[in-house]
Formats: sequence, C-alpha cells, structure tokens
Amino acid sequence: MADGTSEADGATRQLTADADLDEERSTRGQLIIKDRAVSRIAVAAALQVPGVVRQRGGLSRLTGRDLPRAEVSMGTESVAVTLYIAVAWPCPIALLSREVHREVGDRIAALSGLPMDQLHVVVAAAVPTAAPEGAEVDSQQFAPPGAALAPLVPSRAPITRPAAAPVALLFACALLVLAVLTGREFLIAHEVIAPAAWLRNSIEWSARQHWEPWMAPAAVAAVFAGLTLIFMAVKPRIRTHLPLGDAGSAVVWVRPTDVARMCSAQARTVAGVRSVQTIVDGKRTTVRISPDGEVAAPALESAVRDAVEPGLATLATPRPLRVRIGKVRG
Repeated sequence: MADGTSEADGATRQLTADADLDEERSTRGQLIIKDRAVSRIAVAAALQVPGVVRQRGGLSRLTGRDLPRAEVSMGTESVAVTLYIAVAWPCPIALLSREVHREVGDRIAALSGLPMDQLHVVVAAAVPTAAPEGAEVDSQQFAPPGAALAPLVPSRAPITRPAAAPVALLFACALLVLAVLTGREFLIAHEVIAPAAWLRNSIEWSARQHWEPWMAPAAVAAVFAGLTLIFMAVKPRIRTHLPLGDAGSAVVWVRPTDVARMCSAQARTVAGVRSVQTIVDGKRTTVRISPDGEVAAPALESAVRDAVEPGLATLATPRPLRVRIGKVRG
C-alpha cells in the first residue's frame, strides 16, 4: 500500500514539474531574427573581404541604392541571401566571390545560428583604383597557395549588330523559298506530282525576252543596290557602350543610358533641384535642371557640376558636361 502511494506521489510530482516547465517556456517568449539584422551582418561581413568597397555615389547611383546591400529571405531553419557588392577594379572576381561566400556564410551562421542555404553574389559596380606609380595590384591575397592567376585581358568593345544583318535575313528567307520551289520542280520533273511548273516556265519566259527601254534603269538600280549591300557589309559597327578606366585596356563597359541615369541621380542630390533630365550623345553630356523655387542659376550650375563630374570622370573618354537651368515652374 505504501509503495502504491509513493508511486502515485512521484507521478504527481512529475506532472507538476512538467507543467511548471511548460509554464516557464511560455513565459520566456520566442527569439525572432529580423531580415534587416541578417542583412546588416551580411553587409558588414562582405566589407571585411579585401577588394569589396562601399559605394554611396558614382555608379551605384544607377540603382539608387548603396553598395554593398543584401536581400534576405528567412526560413525556419536556414537563410538565403542575395548580396550586391562593389569591387575595386582590377581584381580576380571569381576568387573574391569565393572569399565573400566563405566570410558571409561563416559570419551569419555564427551570429544568427542559422545555416546559409543559398548565397548569390552580384557584382553591381566596379571602381577603378589608381595604384601608386610602380605598384602592382596584389591579386594573390585572394588565391590559395601555389595558384596561378591568369593575366587581366581587356574585353572587346560592345558594338551594334552589322547593318547587313536584316538584308542577310531576307536573303536567307529567299534561299529557303527557292529551295522549296526547286524541290517542287524536281517532283514535277519526275512525275511525282502534276501541277504547273513555275521555275521552268519563268526561265523560259525570261529567255524569250528582247531588249526593252526599262532594262537600262533596272540595270543601274541593280548596280546601285549591289554597291549599297557591299557598303553595308563592310561598314564599321558603332560602339553601344562606353569604357571605364583606360580605353586601351577597358574591362568594364556601361551604356550611355546608364551614364545618363547616374548623372540624373547625382544631380538630384543637389539642394534646389526639382527635376533632372540627362542626355548623353557622342559629343557631350547635357543635364537639364528644373529648379525648385527661386535660386541663383550660377550657384546651382556649379553645385550640379560638382555632383556630376566625379561620376563622369570614371569614363575612359568623359563627355564634356553642359548644364542647363530651366525656368521655375509655378
């Protein structure tokens, strides 16, 4: 009897202890890690990698955000990060990316307790660095011992497609049509099908023709068309992008549209600017400013130049900057 009472008391105490433990756990609350916290950890870790730089102006204005920045997707047991970085150019991108993967993954796992599921590194900007005279960029800081790095090879200039491409497409279609018609004539000649022959009748009709007055202008037009096609075939193609850094060894190219967006974003940071429109052509960069209220045009123009010219200086062949101040809108 005493043993039964003792077992019952022990079970009661165990249930009471479990209830107290559940109550204690319920009063502790939950640990919630915000996306923003993980994003800041990733950014801070990326900046610890040599070659990753912070961008608050210049080409990062194309996206309207600072670099590096991180987009985080939190799961219950892991985290995925897309990291946008700016790098000091030149540098070995592949080796730097591996170092960023290692540093960011280890730092997030250590500080948040969540393992890294995916990490995508996007190089969103490259900042040309001016090394001291006689100095070389130390790319071996990213490489494992004994690794051999390939020399930096300048990239080819992005250019438009050949002017003869549409004509070549038309000729290709015409040849396909001719191939189909030739096959049709072959089947007719072997009595596989019995419709009227087109090519044979057309050739016989052409052979029966005599000299006509319209043939002289047609011959001149044919010669002119042939010369035009030859010119289109050999015409040099136009560059579609602008090089950064040294034009002879450029490895990064940007579109004129992106340069215009960069200039507009930089000009909007100037006080007194209401709206901006930038046009980049083959000769110059024109920034049109609509002022916000009555401002001194010379002072506003000088401030806009100070904001825009550093970004244009990164181009291998900077376009002369022209700033135009519009009228105040009522």
